[in-house]
Amino acid sequence: MKKQLFIVLTAILAVSCGETKKVESQAELFARIDAEIKQNAKGYSTLKEATETIGHRLTGSENGAKAEEYTYTKFKEYGFEDVEYQTFEVEAWSRGTVSVSINDEPVKAVTLGHSPVEANVTGEIVDMGNGLEVDYAANPDAVKDKIALVYISILEGSPEGLSNLHRSEKTALAIKYGAKGIIIINQVDNGVLLTGTASVTGELIPIPAVCIGKEDGMALKETLKEGTASATIEMTNNSDMISARNVVATLPGSELPEEIIVIGGHLDSWDLATGAIDNGIGSFAVLDIARAFKANNLQPKRTVKFVMFMGEEQGLFGSRHMVAEALKAGSMDKVKYMMNLDMAGNPIGMNAGGKLDNEAFFTDLGDAIQQQDSIYKNEFSNRSGLHSDHQPFMLEGVPILSVHSNLDRSIYGCYHSDCDDFNLVNEEHMTNTSRFGTMMLYGLANAETLPATKMDSETTKEFMIKNDLKEKLIIGGDWKWEE
Repeated sequence: MKKQLFIVLTAILAVSCGETKKVESQAELFARIDAEIKQNAKGYSTLKEATETIGHRLTGSENGAKAEEYTYTKFKEYGFEDVEYQTFEVEAWSRGTVSVSINDEPVKAVTLGHSPVEANVTGEIVDMGNGLEVDYAANPDAVKDKIALVYISILEGSPEGLSNLHRSEKTALAIKYGAKGIIIINQVDNGVLLTGTASVTGELIPIPAVCIGKEDGMALKETLKEGTASATIEMTNNSDMISARNVVATLPGSELPEEIIVIGGHLDSWDLATGAIDNGIGSFAVLDIARAFKANNLQPKRTVKFVMFMGEEQGLFGSRHMVAEALKAGSMDKVKYMMNLDMAGNPIGMNAGGKLDNEAFFTDLGDAIQQQDSIYKNEFSNRSGLHSDHQPFMLEGVPILSVHSNLDRSIYGCYHSDCDDFNLVNEEHMTNTSRFGTMMLYGLANAETLPATKMDSETTKEFMIKNDLKEKLIIGGDWKWEE
């Protein structure tokens, strides 16, 4: 009893003498985080090791499984006690052989994902311009039983105000109007070929879809101005039930553990290269942000789940599974925000998707980050797009967060291509993603009040319309609102 009394009196004396523990200000905390990451960042080195020892990270492949195990082990090394695999089974696609000839001359091409297991078609080629609905409206029968030729982006000289579609959405339109094949022209110079899924659902499509180089495509367009051309597309592919795993490391919240902030990046890649940019720089930044939370003993109010998603490239399989499981368990309302890093690097600002209650939260947080380094420009936007792992969360009304990247635009020419290798990665830019991303995530997870709340169904619908996403969601079968 005397000992307990002595301890209490000592504590009272310490307080009265001003020996209280100093509370760390946000500026001091961010400076400490910044110094530690500059000294110890591991994003660049772990991505280098993974690309050299694993290679590509195609979902369902042996390499994909090795990548899952690699990141699981890293989370454990960094001090996370709660690390789990979230396993899902899907029918996953992989390429076999392909040959394309136009007017009996071979043309270099690459198969687009979810093309048929076997195809051999010959048909007249019809130039459908940008491949948008408006291009088919004037002549709905133009590609019936023919092969559609479309540009991956918006052609120069096109009417103002056109909104581009994803390659899968352009393929869906070609199928809708009766095409028996589709050739997509890449937008990158020097014959770079692009792969990626041509399916809006992640299921096999009924027609072969290929990509050809910009130069070959533009020459073909000129040929079609003067006359006709035909193509023969032959291919084999594989489509099998596979097992893949999201890797999830959980950091329990100190005060509001039932409120969850998800930060994720897709670990999987296509198989033509090692996926260093798409999405090595994003997923391995998430991994390093997780390391930084542990190394700096960050204990935010809310629970943070660090997620390596698999299956994004083939149809958002991993993130769709996570959301479906949360809905089944009745825990979706616990997910308060989703931060997604997909081909993200060297951040100079934030994008906060959703209906904001307090926009100033992000600009104030950006000011605090900018005090650490003026490289960060505190740009801000409130918009949303599709075709990455935030989408399933967003469609359930969850507010989302991403970054404005300031990367060398030339690296995007290797997106989904055979040149997406580690030599494109900038170490300083990856470190900046870890630095600023850690501050963003901690600021959000530790906020007194979150800057946005989950949208109800009607508000989510209106937000989708406002962001020009309705048509794309309808094409993809994800528009869940009746008209």
